Amino acid sequence: MGIVKISDELHAYLRKASNVMSRSVNAQAEFWIKIGIQAELNPEKTFPMIINEMLEKESTEKESGQQ
Repeated sequence: MGIVKISDELHAYLRKASNVMSRSVNAQAEFWIKIGIQAELNPEKTFPMIINEMLEKESTEKESGQQ
């Protein structure tokens, strides 16, 4: 695990979003990072498409015992 330095403004926004989404600050940041990576690699995909693909991948990995 590493440490990432972000602006105070972004951290405050991250903290608010994590409260709204019932996630820890770290879990919210990890979620946004994962979504952002997929959005940059696949600019033609919408947010719901990315979420659905991530859910399918997670389901497949759990069924096969991977993670």
